[in-house]
Amino acid sequence: MTTIIAFILMFGLLVFIHEWGHMIFAKRAGMLVREFAIGFGPKVLSFTRNETLYTIRLIPAGGYVRVAGEDPEIIELKPGHHIGLEFNQAGKVDKIIVNNKSKHPNARVIEVERVDLDHQLIIEGYEIDEESELLRFDVDEKAFFIMDEKETQIAPYNRQFASKTPGQRAMQLFAGPMMNFILAIVIFIILGLIQGVPVDEARMGKILPNTPAEEAGLQPNDEVIQIEEQSISTWEEFTSVVRDNPGQEIDLMIVRDGQEEAITLIPNEKESVDQKGESITIGQIGVYQATEKSVLGTLKNGFIQTYDITKLVLTNLMMLITGQVSIDMLSGPVGIYDATDQVVQTGFMNLLLWTAMLSVNLGIVNLVPLPALDGGRLLFVAIEAIRGKPVPPEKEGVFHFVGFALLMLLMIVVTWNDIQRLFL
Repeated sequence: MTTIIAFILMFGLLVFIHEWGHMIFAKRAGMLVREFAIGFGPKVLSFTRNETLYTIRLIPAGGYVRVAGEDPEIIELKPGHHIGLEFNQAGKVDKIIVNNKSKHPNARVIEVERVDLDHQLIIEGYEIDEESELLRFDVDEKAFFIMDEKETQIAPYNRQFASKTPGQRAMQLFAGPMMNFILAIVIFIILGLIQGVPVDEARMGKILPNTPAEEAGLQPNDEVIQIEEQSISTWEEFTSVVRDNPGQEIDLMIVRDGQEEAITLIPNEKESVDQKGESITIGQIGVYQATEKSVLGTLKNGFIQTYDITKLVLTNLMMLITGQVSIDMLSGPVGIYDATDQVVQTGFMNLLLWTAMLSVNLGIVNLVPLPALDGGRLLFVAIEAIRGKPVPPEKEGVFHFVGFALLMLLMIVVTWNDIQRLFL
């Protein structure tokens, strides 16, 4: 149960912050945000605020922000339709009743002759059962359609996604992944404030019991300055030598309380997996890196950690694209849940670290120029900026539809691999 709650909260936070970025920048650009949803499928909870419907849906497999103009409008009025009109105090149409007009006795029923709810915001038509001239009604820019007793706000062209500049649209699409990177930075800063920031030098932190480090007599704050006649100045250099010498005796020169001292130890052998997915044996001695607390160092470390993880994810992604890493190495929701279960057992701080790493992954994956992802849509905005006119909507729609189908197929394959790994 702890793992389930942790997974839901973690996944919900990642999705929420991503979609919140999309929504905030859409509203800043003047777009009408119709819905902000966490999850897919049937609604579990919903409320409306500031023109936007906020929903939590049954299937926790992502989320979305629905902006006017990104998809074809559900309601379209055509000549010959009979509709009811209700008016506000300014005399403008504020409700357009599409059906069930009998439930609105005060509505003025007309037969539509011409409608322009994009630019002119007018409705022209004739009153029913009367010999009347053509009537023209001005429509309020925040008027509502009422269909099956459900209200949907109209979207004038200046409130639609396509009406905005390429820069505004690109920013709205990029904002989701950007917020994932910002979330990772914030989490790393919080971890730094609580736990401290790793030091650059090869200085010992916590020594684990019953490990080669303890048996050799290493103590917290010991600093390694030399290994086998090789000068050591950073923690990365130190751990690299240890990893490369499993089961091999290595001689260390350390500094303890200002005095140099020689220590010999033999790293344990541990099975691991390299970036190509191949099994390897590495050395471990059972020691944590020393940390220190400083505000400036903590802020700097938040950006450095996010950058390092971004670089690692991009490297692995390129290896996947070039075939150096098998698709079997990918994990979907099932694999992430299993990994989360293992992380939860190691403590809350490691769960925060895992959340930051997943946030970076989510940001990068969404920026990959694949159909139906933010990166794929950014690609079309870039093409429009270069050629000076947009790609025809029907062609872009086919591209995203086919791409989405392929992504779903990939998700099925990855999930199947995750399930198989659980039972191997």
